[in-house]
This record gives sequence, structure tokens and C-alpha cells, in this order.
Amino acid sequence: MKKKLLLSSIVIIMALFMFTGCIPGDGAATITKPAGFFSGIWHGWLAPISLIIGILDKNIRVYEAVNTGWWYDFGFYIAIISGFGGLSLCRKKKKDK
Repeated sequence: MKKKLLLSSIVIIMALFMFTGCIPGDGAATITKPAGFFSGIWHGWLAPISLIIGILDKNIRVYEAVNTGWWYDFGFYIAIISGFGGLSLCRKKKKDK
């Protein structure tokens, strides 16, 4: 049981370090190459992590300021609404027994 907990902790910490390199405001988006639709989706998924890191580092934002406009917004909001599979267009009904 301890091995499983240790392994899970290591995987979570590694994932957090990996995600912090992809948060909005990291300097990857420039005027010549602004953040687009897929960046919006990625930044929407990382918004909770970006919010926490943004409290500690004033240079990090939840939303990328240098973006393509409507398409970035669309991707960002789709990710915020759906999360990782949270958007369910059809729900399973409980069967009465």
C-alpha cells in the first residue's frame, strides 16, 4: 500500500511540474505567433493550476493576453465548461428495479 501511495505521489508531482511549463503568460505566445484555438483548450484545462500559481507569481495569468481573439476564447470556454470529460450530453438513467 505504501509503494502505491509513493508512486502516485511521485506521478502527481511530476505531472504538476510538467504542466507548469505550459501555463498562460509563460512567454510562449508572441505578437507574431499568438495563442490559438488549441492553446485556448489547453489553458482552459490548466486554469485551476494557473490560478493557484498566479497567486504566488504575479507574472502568471489564467488567460493568455496575446491570443488570436475569438478562436482562443472559444477553445478556452469549451475547456472550462467541459473539463476532462465533464460535459455529458447524455446521461444514463437509473433503472427502476
